[in-house]
Amino acid sequence: MSDLFPPFIPDPEEPRRRRFRPIPLRLLVPNVITLLALCLGLTAIRMAIESRLDIAVFAILLAAVLDAADGRVARMLKGTSRFGAELDSLSDFVNFGVAPALLLYTFILDEMKSLGWIAAMVYAIAAALRLARFNVMLDDPERPDWQKNYFVGMAAPAGALTVLLPIYLHFIVWPVSEVAAPVVAIYTVFIGLLMVSRIPTFSGKTLGQRVARDMVLPLFVLVVLVAALLVSFTFHVLAIITLVYLVSLPFGVIRYRALDRAHSEQVAATAGVPEEKAELGDQ
Repeated sequence: MSDLFPPFIPDPEEPRRRRFRPIPLRLLVPNVITLLALCLGLTAIRMAIESRLDIAVFAILLAAVLDAADGRVARMLKGTSRFGAELDSLSDFVNFGVAPALLLYTFILDEMKSLGWIAAMVYAIAAALRLARFNVMLDDPERPDWQKNYFVGMAAPAGALTVLLPIYLHFIVWPVSEVAAPVVAIYTVFIGLLMVSRIPTFSGKTLGQRVARDMVLPLFVLVVLVAALLVSFTFHVLAIITLVYLVSLPFGVIRYRALDRAHSEQVAATAGVPEEKAELGDQ
């Protein structure tokens, strides 16, 4: 019987095949940053369950900082990948969709029972829809370059830090009681609607690429000042930034429409279309 099934003896001269191709380190670094942000988002959920609101807010804030860093690091190291983009979207949904919704529910929305839970779900679902639309728009080849400076709707990290405004006020102005639960629920749904809306918001992706030489030292001082204020007066600074951001949204819309009008006129002039026809087409 041994002759029927002779043992296989590999050729010692044959080079050993590699089952897996080595992955460059530059591709791993951005994904590690994304995973660290995901860990912070999951920690925020745990802190929300344990009613440790301040630590939960800090975790979401640090997750937003890491989320802003991983994309820039990926572009600097030329380590962008489809896997990294998908991982970033899943991480953003947990960090800026699920975690803030659960945090607000355990904070005050649970006073409204099912209505409070519905408000939290509306926000979380809006975050998921906003991220899905963002991924689709990345593949749009006809999108002008200037539109890359704007998001369609409020970005997920900005929405997460903005929707937590009632918690900031709770720590610095007045304790939020159950009477304010309906107001918080309406505000939560409002931020969710802003995330899925078509309102253009400034992305800030082009900031920091080039800095004038005479502005380097003042920029360092400004960064240190903001960091010191954020550490010493965290909720005060977050509340002020949130209010300023909400007030600045209409100005972003006005700027976007002006750029869009100028782009339409430039396209019409390039194509040889009379300006009157171009304006009629816009109407």
